[in-house]
Amino acid sequence: MKVGRKLFLRLKEDGVTLVVRMDWVERQLLLRSAPDTFSITDHYRDYPWVLVRLAAIERADLATLIEDAWRRVASKRAIDAHDATG
Repeated sequence: MKVGRKLFLRLKEDGVTLVVRMDWVERQLLLRSAPDTFSITDHYRDYPWVLVRLAAIERADLATLIEDAWRRVASKRAIDAHDATG
């Protein structure tokens, strides 16, 4: 999925792993605290992305993760409009 031309989320070809744009520090914390849920491959090592095993994450946590990824790439105008609608 994209905001404008900026990718923030995609489903991997395996259909069970989500690739999510991520802050570097948060990614390190997630990789250490929940290695059964979050991972990276060599391909993603130098990029701000994390792999999420969909079967291992709670729905509410996934929703928060997706919104955070969207906010990382969305324009201030889009974020303000989203926040204004509640």
